[in-house]
Amino acid sequence: MTTVRTAIVIGGGIAGPVTALALRRAGITATVYEAYPSTANGIGGTLALAPNGVAALRTVGVHQAVTAIATPIDRNALAVGRRRIDLPTLTGVPPLHVVHRAALHRVLHDQASAVGVPYVYGKRLVDVEETGDGVLARFEDGSTATADILVGADGIRSTVRGLIDPAAPGPRFTGLLGFEAVARHEVDAEPGTMTFAFGRRGYYLYWPEPGGGTRWGANLPQQRPMSLVEARAVPAEQWLDTLRASYGDDDPGRELILTSTADDLQVVGSLQIMPPVPHWYRGRMVLVGDAAHAPSNSSGQGASLAIESAVQLARCLRDLPDVQTAFAAYVRLRRTRVEKVAARAARINHAKAPGAVARTLMPLLMPLMVRTVLDPEKTVAHEQRYVIDWDEPVTAEPALR
Repeated sequence: MTTVRTAIVIGGGIAGPVTALALRRAGITATVYEAYPSTANGIGGTLALAPNGVAALRTVGVHQAVTAIATPIDRNALAVGRRRIDLPTLTGVPPLHVVHRAALHRVLHDQASAVGVPYVYGKRLVDVEETGDGVLARFEDGSTATADILVGADGIRSTVRGLIDPAAPGPRFTGLLGFEAVARHEVDAEPGTMTFAFGRRGYYLYWPEPGGGTRWGANLPQQRPMSLVEARAVPAEQWLDTLRASYGDDDPGRELILTSTADDLQVVGSLQIMPPVPHWYRGRMVLVGDAAHAPSNSSGQGASLAIESAVQLARCLRDLPDVQTAFAAYVRLRRTRVEKVAARAARINHAKAPGAVARTLMPLLMPLMVRTVLDPEKTVAHEQRYVIDWDEPVTAEPALR
């Protein structure tokens, strides 16, 4: 049994509140400190929650509240030009759920607050001092906070990661620029069907939106990265012109862009991933979620892996006698799994911008691809069927998973 009783959680996005809820279930009181002055309000597009992520949410009692605001996706299709083929799906697992990022933030915040997790806003972390038996966090406004441990759930540009290891790598550009909107155009697809389409100049996906229209997301090849601030400084109508030029020859890409408005366009910005992070912890500081592992959005697993890591960290702190042993066990439980997912997503990113020869061959190869590289039993079964056993005790030398 650990001696940890209190925790500072830096970051109020997805990993932060789930970490606080999981720590609370493990008997540890956690307070969430968020740099921004309030919860997210309309910021960001949609994200996917895989079955394993929903299973991890069940551990902390918020799965029903989250799935209630999400759209289930239980069928997938692949389209190249006018050729379309239905993809096989995993059997015996719940559907994928897509949810608006801001709505997910609000639900997780409300669920955590309802059970007594404190939130403190406008607290941008600048430094951490270890005090022997605890940590002292210093914030930009001059205030401080103390606890037994500090958890960095502060995203891909984590401050805590740099405090743990000043030489830690930062996020890496994938070569893709992301957009999202809801078009007025109605696609010919059953509700709950997500279609992955390879256009002549870029990759996009779409699914029928509950209530009407079609939600779509696009990944355009891009030579240089742009910060989110830079990308959103470009007028949305200008981005729509770029998208019309890129997808004007595609069906239904052309109709999706033409029936989307500048007001509805979400500029996601340059897509980033985290290369392997050598050190997930030091002393009484530890990382969870995107701060430690952020695969490309191509994986469909970023949020789910963050949720899993929050739960596994809490289990390790619950069962092991000291902080260092608990953190080491946590890394052993997580590193191999998250790095395998990141490697799979990196391979998908390369396929999102096929050359002319590859685009010509893809329609011919699609039936073979469905039986081989797109077989979910071979590619994602081990990811999506993963369920954490909360009640199983963690040992100091856990098996790799």
